[in-house]
Amino acid sequence: MIHIPILRAGCPYRSLNVHHVPHVQTGEPIAEVSQANRGLIAKDLTTAAHHKRALESLSVSELVAICKKAAHFFTDSVLPLGAESQSPGDYIRQLSATTGMPESLCRNNMNKIRTVLEEMEAVLGGLTRGLNLSVLDAGWGVQDKRPLSYVRQTNVLGAVLPSNSPGVHSLWLPAIPMKTPLVLKPGGEEPWTPYRIAQALIASDCPPESFGFYPTDYTGAAEILLRSGRSMLFGGESTVAPWKTDPRVQIHGPGRSKIVIANDEISGWEKYLDVMVASIVDNGGRSCINASGIWAPAHGREIAAALANRLAQIDARPLDDPQAQIAAFSNPKIAHQLSSLIDDQLKTPGARDVTAEVRGGGRLIKKAGCTYLLPTVIWCESPEHPLVNTEYLFPFVSVVEVPQPEILERIRSTLVVSAFTEDEAFINELLGSPDVERLNLGAISTNQIAWDQPHEGNLFEHLYRQRAFQITGTRLS
Repeated sequence: MIHIPILRAGCPYRSLNVHHVPHVQTGEPIAEVSQANRGLIAKDLTTAAHHKRALESLSVSELVAICKKAAHFFTDSVLPLGAESQSPGDYIRQLSATTGMPESLCRNNMNKIRTVLEEMEAVLGGLTRGLNLSVLDAGWGVQDKRPLSYVRQTNVLGAVLPSNSPGVHSLWLPAIPMKTPLVLKPGGEEPWTPYRIAQALIASDCPPESFGFYPTDYTGAAEILLRSGRSMLFGGESTVAPWKTDPRVQIHGPGRSKIVIANDEISGWEKYLDVMVASIVDNGGRSCINASGIWAPAHGREIAAALANRLAQIDARPLDDPQAQIAAFSNPKIAHQLSSLIDDQLKTPGARDVTAEVRGGGRLIKKAGCTYLLPTVIWCESPEHPLVNTEYLFPFVSVVEVPQPEILERIRSTLVVSAFTEDEAFINELLGSPDVERLNLGAISTNQIAWDQPHEGNLFEHLYRQRAFQITGTRLS
């Protein structure tokens, strides 16, 4: 059986305590993963200041070149996996087998990570708003004839990672060229991607000391969050809630991303149907940037019916089928619980499962040993219904009619809004809304990423702060 070790400053370490990762189809374990206890994590983090020196010895431009090289190792090369090796094909099959994500979608996510590694210079340019990155090498520099200085606020970036989609791992990658070592806690079903990224970077001459890989339980995860000067936390509402007020922790929780159709475009809503479908379904509906809500001032029932007709055509397919669009649940109990929860909420008057009416059947199915939830479109008569502003781990969307003047009052915290409008006054309202983290204006799907734009918070500003800095004029020449 494959054994995935802990990485302590890049060095493999085998623990007596292991976690078995099962195949979603058979339930048989396909890998055992060494588990780190909180004491081990606490001990290793005491040496964080020493490990950062290895990255500090390299320039940002050298680290960007390492990232470019790692992009090809990640997608094209055989890399170490504990005492064994892993080809790109092995990685795709193993990732699919434990997460339930179709192999075609795993491959898409693999290419997303490659793109970020290849385009790291542009990514850093977006995060730093065009800062001359040599400033991070010298500690200070001159830009627009003014001296400036930035100071890193931590010795490491901790990351408590999810299992829902491999693409999210691209979010912590810029830490390496920003000279910040990583302490990674992988998701229980998804140790593959962070481990492979670390091996690709090490193979590209990135200092091994830059990587801590600590599969662990919730106590170990808490240790990482408490002891890392800066960290990222991915998870559901109950996971992220205790950390929301901690400025050291960048929260990546439920997105509740939405499409908003304004008054000036609602009569032509049909032309946006493809964008709406892509926003809901792409990547198996597993991302926080997938649309889980359509908000419109009129034609809500027609929009819900049109979406249901399209989404009801999507069926569960084998994980190796190139046409597969939805993922199997690694834990079938969660699929049953989610479906039952939706059915219970539908008992509140004012909502209908429109896809179930089109299909003539329920959303939970079993096929070839796997459990799936089929895409679901809910029509809600009021924004007060409990199925509005709800997000689930499969293609799920609620459609609701809300007068345009009330939309921004009711929308609540939203990771992405794709707004279909040319109304300048409404655009200005959207631009001024603190509840909208990312704003797409026009026919842009909610899950379309611009890698040179911050995703959810700005990692550069999380890791660095600008200090007040003055220097005598002779040093500026």
